Amino acid sequence: MRICTVALSTVLIFFSSLHAQISSVTITPDIKVYFSPHGGCTEAVVEAIRGAKKSLLVEAYSFTSEPIAIALIDAERRGVDVEVILDKSQEKARGSDADLISERGIPTYTDSAYRIAHDKVMIIDGSTIITGSFNFTKSAENYNAENLLVISNDPPLADQYTVSWKTHLAKSHPFHPGRSHHRHGSVSRFWGPLPEQSQSSIS
Repeated sequence: MRICTVALSTVLIFFSSLHAQISSVTITPDIKVYFSPHGGCTEAVVEAIRGAKKSLLVEAYSFTSEPIAIALIDAERRGVDVEVILDKSQEKARGSDADLISERGIPTYTDSAYRIAHDKVMIIDGSTIITGSFNFTKSAENYNAENLLVISNDPPLADQYTVSWKTHLAKSHPFHPGRSHHRHGSVSRFWGPLPEQSQSSIS
């Protein structure tokens, strides 16, 4: 009996020590910075998109980068849930790739609630954030002075950006109303007001 008690105590001490070690381990985000022109910004965005496994949320002011558009389409084809919010200017902008991604089945929306929807953000798999001044455009890559941050392994920060993304989506409208080739149909997975907005409107 005494041997069993000692053995049990040893096991408990071991697991208590293991739990303490695990609890003390902090997740450190991985942050990479890029600059343009010709500083690898587009390549970094495309590489991050190619690594997406489940979800990819996008906000963009201007969108004329064909490599990024193709990477988003490829992600959608391999089963990643891709959704894009663009500034209202993209509805009539020459050279915009909004038509390209929308026609390939990516739910695409325009945000007209603001004078300019100037965000440049991607949220990948709920843990990676791409942001900075860098527009997803040819000019930003080839001619402009821009910066780009790729922040990996930071779910809490990604959660904050996701809440902001959903807030903008609730104020947006489909780029092609009533038409969708997406496997989920014409309705976004996140379409509609946020839960707290719904509750406040009810009260």
